[in-house]
Amino acid sequence: MRHQYFYKKGSKINLSRREFMAGCAACAAYASTFGMGLGKSLGAAQHSLISDSKGEKPKVRLVFSHIPPEKPTWPNIGYDYDGRKKELTNKLQKSLPGIDFSPITVQSAQDAEKLLQSDGDTDGYVVYLVGIWTGAARKIAASGKPTILVDDLYAGSGEFLIEYARALREGHRVAGVSSSRFEDVVEAVGCFECIKKLRSCTILDVTDSEGFWGDPNVIKEVFGTEVRKINSPEINEAYKKADRVQGDRWAKQWIQNAQKVVEPTHEEIKRSGAMYIALLDLLSRYKAQAITIDCLSLFYGGKLPAYPCLGFFQLNNDGSVGACEGDLPSTMMMLLMTNLVGRPGYISDPVIDTSTNQIIYAHCVASNKVFGPEGPSNPYLIRNHSEDRKGAAVQSLMPAGELTTSIELNTDRKEIVMHQATTVGNIEEDKACRTKLAAEIKGDIDKLMTEWDRFGWHRVTVFGDHKKAVEIISALLGIKIVREA
Repeated sequence: MRHQYFYKKGSKINLSRREFMAGCAACAAYASTFGMGLGKSLGAAQHSLISDSKGEKPKVRLVFSHIPPEKPTWPNIGYDYDGRKKELTNKLQKSLPGIDFSPITVQSAQDAEKLLQSDGDTDGYVVYLVGIWTGAARKIAASGKPTILVDDLYAGSGEFLIEYARALREGHRVAGVSSSRFEDVVEAVGCFECIKKLRSCTILDVTDSEGFWGDPNVIKEVFGTEVRKINSPEINEAYKKADRVQGDRWAKQWIQNAQKVVEPTHEEIKRSGAMYIALLDLLSRYKAQAITIDCLSLFYGGKLPAYPCLGFFQLNNDGSVGACEGDLPSTMMMLLMTNLVGRPGYISDPVIDTSTNQIIYAHCVASNKVFGPEGPSNPYLIRNHSEDRKGAAVQSLMPAGELTTSIELNTDRKEIVMHQATTVGNIEEDKACRTKLAAEIKGDIDKLMTEWDRFGWHRVTVFGDHKKAVEIISALLGIKIVREA
């Protein structure tokens, strides 16, 4: 069967970003007031899910490295180091108010050694090389704490290049920034906020299986995120107690905002609304920011009264995480990207079409707020779940012409696989999952077919160019990046 892109009344809707933003302005405005009529208890529950993940500020030691100004070296003899350090400190504090910076100057390896001995509760280091040849960067890079080396161009360049390369070769948890754009420094240093948030987050895994999809111990070790396992009787009890009035209001809103309801009855969508209220109850009860459910096994086994797809759709739209199939690695990647870039992750079972140089990201759960909770909403249809033609799910029509970043975690190898692609449209095909986002691969599509045995079928796709942010935070966490295209 020839694939066709989605159309409406005979015309294609491969939305460009401009068309997408303009066409959804009214929808976005309506969505911003959407929760106001759903009762104070529901609004409070949503707010707590998002705010609980913030935690306390990370404590970051801002280390300025240079030799005394009376000595000749780069940038030059008599350089105003104090003025430059004050300027950089003020810019960082203004740009990143969520970080508690503690500035200090080191002028030798011995100074760095003393600093490391006295720093007990520091979350990490930013070593700003505003001069060269102190030896401090090497000491701090080898400390075991997450460290960002920053070259103040034409001042710290020689020592930066040598010590950053050495740190990478020796496998230290170090990222490097050598850029005239101060925003690149802010992006890198901002990763400390994400790491701190992840250490206060909890993932709920709803499953009756004995084991896990992914290793929760590695997730705790690397990201600091707790995994709490609960079983089907607990979610079913929450479903029984769910406020049906609020659930029905959500069902009505989903129906009104949808471009079309195709297969599910209104009663089926109401069951999805009650399941969403149950999800909110569980997340609030465990103070969790993410939930994944072994939905296929539980639903096929008669242990789940409704698919959670619409509830996951809403959670991901609102800045929390709802993830499919009890997949902990994908859930962790969604939680990582939500905290890192403020945009939802889209789990999919990809299909590769080498004839068009495209990857098609296919699944029955997808956000329609791909640019984050404050962004516009793209159109969607309410469908049944594809494999068994039951329940209610979402077919999201995402915008074309956008660069995306896709990742997945291997907990056994402590590696993240990554590729990028530019969206070209949404494919209409009755086979397989409902949402099918097509994208043209950036790179070698043949190489893209070589890592699936090590990382599994799922990928987590986020709209935007987040390659550098993923590389930096992975370096700080001690995770290897595998580029699969």
